Amino acid sequence: MKFALINNTKTIAFKGAKGVCPNCGSEVIAKCGDLKQPHWAHKAISNCDPWWENETEWHRNWKNNFPIEWQEIIKYDSQTGEKHIADICTNDGLVVEFQHSHLDSIERLKRESFYKPMIWIVDGSRLKRDYVRFQISIQNFQRTNMSGVFHVISPDKVFPKDWLKSKVPVIFDYKGSLTLKDPKDIRRYLYCMLPQIKQNEVTIGVLTREFCINNILKGGKWFHLKG
Repeated sequence: MKFALINNTKTIAFKGAKGVCPNCGSEVIAKCGDLKQPHWAHKAISNCDPWWENETEWHRNWKNNFPIEWQEIIKYDSQTGEKHIADICTNDGLVVEFQHSHLDSIERLKRESFYKPMIWIVDGSRLKRDYVRFQISIQNFQRTNMSGVFHVISPDKVFPKDWLKSKVPVIFDYKGSLTLKDPKDIRRYLYCMLPQIKQNEVTIGVLTREFCINNILKGGKWFHLKG
């Protein structure tokens, strides 16, 4: 976790600190080594939030684009008692989840059903073959009458299959934590796959990072565009 509570104040981990987990209320300690991002960890073995994953530099860089008060927000279902920590939740209730590790389609659907409305931002650089496949396929994207919006036929040949049936927008970030020198490198852009409407076809929006971040800050209306 990036934040814990110290004197009931949302606080970033610092060396030697102890705090309280805002989700389960148990004690957490600051982990501030040289290899991983500074973070809070539960002092005792805990199943606080089974959906939570260790944060990478990529996770943290994305989170830092948004106000602290939007980061690591507890979402609670009053009917079931289930609760989870959303990476980002805007003032309008839009959840943004950053996903680096593998997530199968069944688990993805559970999270989409719980967090809605939401969008995913996926680290497309995790597996080299995913970007290679995308790079080969992008030349076959079909233009539409909307600038920056394309149709993609046979998306299973372009994107990881576990994301194809998502019921919410999925944004692929192929840059990861790389520093890109070529101004024409296609990894400078984000690729937003809208929920599939037609069989064997998806709609893709090509976005700058600035546009994506600003749109989320303003309520994420672009992502409600129909495919």
